[in-house]
Amino acid sequence: MDKKDLGSKTAKGGFANEKAICEKFNNWKNDQEAQEWLKIMGYDPGKIDSVEAIQVPTRIKKTDVSKFGVNVNKEEDYEQLNKFKKADAQIKIVIKIGNLLCVENLSLKKANSDACYNQIDKRTVAEYQKMWGFDDEIAFWLMLFTGDLDHAKELDPAKYSTITGITEFSGKERRLLFNQMPINVQQKIIKFFDDNRIIVVTDIIKGRGGLSAGWMLVTRFNKEDETTTWILKDINTVMNFFGKGEVRVSPKGSLYIGKITMQRKGGTPDPTKLQFKINPCQLFEPEEDSLNGSE
Repeated sequence: MDKKDLGSKTAKGGFANEKAICEKFNNWKNDQEAQEWLKIMGYDPGKIDSVEAIQVPTRIKKTDVSKFGVNVNKEEDYEQLNKFKKADAQIKIVIKIGNLLCVENLSLKKANSDACYNQIDKRTVAEYQKMWGFDDEIAFWLMLFTGDLDHAKELDPAKYSTITGITEFSGKERRLLFNQMPINVQQKIIKFFDDNRIIVVTDIIKGRGGLSAGWMLVTRFNKEDETTTWILKDINTVMNFFGKGEVRVSPKGSLYIGKITMQRKGGTPDPTKLQFKINPCQLFEPEEDSLNGSE
């Protein structure tokens, strides 16, 4: 079967969590879905000697780093590994021919048929400024957007009226929406994220370093018939899919970067962090039918 004919299938039962997916890979000889996933990744199950799947924890302990085949020589390297990893599962595949060892890192996204929004990254504005290098003016307005100025839980933008020139605000939340900002500020923010789209999309979807994701596996559970629909795509295809499209202010005053939504985290914990969201179920749909962003 050609790789282009593989990709999206429906299976009985549910296997949406990381542990269950690793178990399926480890049982690859008897598991039809795991065999199809391996084919999509370019492997012939008939030539595979063994498969070992390991769940990647939210934060990796120093003592466990070696399990994932990553070299960490300094404390800085260890922190960078945890900061930029996007893999949720690591698949080690030993090929019979020449005893070749291949390693694949997967980003796993799960959803129910009635809800399919995923937070893919969240950090403080200051952290993103270090990562992407936007200037202090953009940082200032992004902090007004998140309410992070003065490290307050909820910021009253009116306090900064003398600086912003804005005296009237709408809504109960103590923050400044993008569509409330001066047009020149909106244009500057849009231009930055448009000009730096590649690094932004790469960091929030693929990540960096030894545990960056090479693939995204999306599983969608249907409660009515108790089936799971899945789709597996290489990470470059995923980044192109979600990152493609206009950078613009959304109707609710957040920011669209293609099909990615940048918004304030809100709620608890981390109410003043910046977050990025996608609807991974859009991968199941023809691109022309997919909406620009999601809120």
